[in-house]
Amino acid sequence: MAAQDSSLANVPDGRPLLKQLDLLDRFLAVWIFLAMAIGIVLGNFVSDMAGRLEGGGFAGVSVPIGLIVMMYPILCKVQFESLHRVLSQKDLWKQIAFSLFTNWIIAPFLMLALAWAFLPDKSELRAGLVMVGLGRCIAMVLIWNGLAGGSSEYCVILVAVNSLLQLVLFAPLAILFLQVIGHESASSSSTASVSYSVVATSVAVFLGIPLGAALATRLTLRAAAGAAWYDRVFLRWASPWSLIGLLYTVLVLFASRGHQVVHQIVAVVRVAAPLVVYFVAVFAAAAGACAALGFRRELVVTQSFAAASNNFELAIAVAVATFGPDSDQALAAAVGPLIEVPVMLGLVTNNNIIIIINNDNNNIRIRKKEFLPPHDGAQIAGSMSRNMSVFLTEQEPAPEQPSAARACPASAWQHSWTRMVAARSQDVSKARPW
Repeated sequence: MAAQDSSLANVPDGRPLLKQLDLLDRFLAVWIFLAMAIGIVLGNFVSDMAGRLEGGGFAGVSVPIGLIVMMYPILCKVQFESLHRVLSQKDLWKQIAFSLFTNWIIAPFLMLALAWAFLPDKSELRAGLVMVGLGRCIAMVLIWNGLAGGSSEYCVILVAVNSLLQLVLFAPLAILFLQVIGHESASSSSTASVSYSVVATSVAVFLGIPLGAALATRLTLRAAAGAAWYDRVFLRWASPWSLIGLLYTVLVLFASRGHQVVHQIVAVVRVAAPLVVYFVAVFAAAAGACAALGFRRELVVTQSFAAASNNFELAIAVAVATFGPDSDQALAAAVGPLIEVPVMLGLVTNNNIIIIINNDNNNIRIRKKEFLPPHDGAQIAGSMSRNMSVFLTEQEPAPEQPSAARACPASAWQHSWTRMVAARSQDVSKARPW
């Protein structure tokens, strides 16, 4: 028993898991909030910071480099060579149907309802919120999904589907929500006249470039240097760049909008309130529905983050191109990522509970809260998140009441889930590198 406990608490080199993380991984939340603070300070005390950042932007936003750097390592880890097996599964179409329902019906209409509930007197801010709700995430959902331990293959497929649908649906839905449902007049400052070219350019930049680069890298390097070198050397080198890109993106976003955040604090707070409700409500609703439908845990994670995350790059680009960079619509769209980043970080940190079954004596042991090392599948199978919460208490089920435990649906569900996680963790040699 002692040997098993030690193996669970430590990786092969004998050190506790937390002590093996580098500074970037161990204090991820600290770095993100520090990047927010530095961005706000720069935006308020460096002259014309917003103008400089906008001048270096592309596709309507100033963060394309950070987003591409952030997404590239994540996409490099996707097993493109195995996607045909995922595409051949009947379960895939159920996942796509569920994603379409949550992303294009539940989420946009919930955002519309919240916008009217919180901002009945501010049509411009309301229009910006509607655009945030219509932009289905194609970028940062990949990093949230990876940190939380979701299915990378399914996430890439859902992102691809949402990207194609955005090209077709974003513009007409914006007009439907703002003019038809919102009863805005054609001359109103909150009326949308969305250009398809802006939407297409945003999708191509923020998804097409990193996806094409990652696909070419994976196919080329694995063929030239071998799968083992690619997994153990290249991915170890590339993985930290994902969070570096995230920190850069957060810093630039807050720096470019820092002046507005401080000097229009009332408007920011009024926009932030429905956004917090939106992100938490959509995530909880999607997770609950997935659990009720019996989805695997990794698919619950993927569907929940795909539903709750939003394409703030597209929302900002469309708002700036349609209404101007100084408009209230652009301000509302810019507040989106300022709220989404900390909320999603909190959901990532608290959504993962790994339950490990000891098959030898049927004792259920739940590990105490620690941070698992990221990007090290060769050492810890199934460890796919940087800030994965693992709770470590011991629960010894009473030996004289096994039938009662089996009769309880909750215990049966927990038992099935824990065995699934344990089975994924047994074959270390086949563990994915992230």
